[in-house]
Amino acid sequence: MVSTTPVHPVDAVPPVRHLAAFGLQHVLAMYAGAVAVPLIVGGAMKLPPADLAYLITADLLICGIATLVQCVGFWRFGVRLPIMQGCTFAAVSPMVLIGTTGGGLPAIYGSVIVAGLAIVLLAPVFGRLLRFFPPLVTGTVILVIGVSLLPVAGDWVAGGAGAPDFGAPRNLALAAFVLVVVLVVQGFAPAFLRRIAVLVGIAVGLAVSVPFGFTDFGQVADAGWVGVSTPFHFGAPTFHASAIVAMLVVALVTMTETTGDFIAVGEMTGRKVDARTLSDGLRADGLSTVLGGVFNTFPYTAFAQNVGLVGMTRVRSRWVVAAAGGILVLLGLLPKLGAVVAAIPAPVLGGAGLVMFGTVAASGLRTLARVDLRDGDNLTVIAVSVAVGVLPVGVPTLYDAFPDWFRTVMHSGISAGCVTAVVLNVLFHHLPSRAGGTPDPSGPPTDGVLVPEKGDRRAETARTGE
Repeated sequence: MVSTTPVHPVDAVPPVRHLAAFGLQHVLAMYAGAVAVPLIVGGAMKLPPADLAYLITADLLICGIATLVQCVGFWRFGVRLPIMQGCTFAAVSPMVLIGTTGGGLPAIYGSVIVAGLAIVLLAPVFGRLLRFFPPLVTGTVILVIGVSLLPVAGDWVAGGAGAPDFGAPRNLALAAFVLVVVLVVQGFAPAFLRRIAVLVGIAVGLAVSVPFGFTDFGQVADAGWVGVSTPFHFGAPTFHASAIVAMLVVALVTMTETTGDFIAVGEMTGRKVDARTLSDGLRADGLSTVLGGVFNTFPYTAFAQNVGLVGMTRVRSRWVVAAAGGILVLLGLLPKLGAVVAAIPAPVLGGAGLVMFGTVAASGLRTLARVDLRDGDNLTVIAVSVAVGVLPVGVPTLYDAFPDWFRTVMHSGISAGCVTAVVLNVLFHHLPSRAGGTPDPSGPPTDGVLVPEKGDRRAETARTGE
């Protein structure tokens, strides 16, 4: 007997040709960010080119495995949503400090393994905090995620941070051309092409960039055909107390950021994240981070870049992102393929990134549309949280005089905005003394405001908008 139960779009499996195209699109959207962390850390430690190449292939391999665990899931590991995984930028500064001041890569990997185990153990605790993430908080966090990512797209548009021709008009012209291609495909092409508008834009931009000298494929010839990352390639891990403490702070930051990403994707796909799902997703993050420490790479978290792609394309299947994970595994095992993808010029990625990251911010506004914005408390939560989240994006050196642990938390606009939104929401909407209301004992309020006591017209108006 054939089951007539409808399949949720998250669980639907598209045809193979669509899986490949949609999956490749996700890979191209996150590739530059995925390889940035090993490049920054390895460059700061002055590693030889062969070791840098090894770090990159190891990173791509574990990125793919982490994505498969997150999307497909097993037992209590995996959020089972379309979530791409990649190395977190929150860990870059602590890892550079650990690697350059004593201990080297073995000390980094020892602290990463401990941090991963801590995330696995703390996952159920974070799951119980979901009631403090109503739409008022989640919409604000999603908005901050989108705004925080836009400078990344800006760097790509200009040619990539540190490029000798950074800001050259021809870089901006190429990015603008890719942006126009994406918009035209998104607005006027047939349905299937609209869903891969970013992939089409990147492919057309790459084709145009080659004759104009933006890139060449000479590095492809130098790359090997097969490369396998082996455990503890750089030596057995060592465990230093200061390094472990720094990485535990990073773990708390990444768990906060990942919670925001999970909730954002849950909103976009129509499959809301509950406490158990959140715990399972964070537990998968922890497992992937442990694997990162074992296989010569770094802590892993949900990649916000791809959240925007889900919202833009409206392709909600987790199997699409699982296919992207499979492609990453191949790139990690076949360095020559990785070199082909690495040849894509930064302005091409920038033109597509402007649309994707802007879509994340727009999704936050859509979530906030469900909140009563006539209530002054709600406006205060949004205004202050966005301001605090944007500060380190606009002024990257703002917290340089503060202790390392504080900088780790606040230097990321996403974590700074998320922590601020959660704290302000608790102060305004979860304290019984506020406006005579009481917190809803059954779970999170539906719109981030108080559940009123009988006769409390102010709170009733804030809740219903009447």
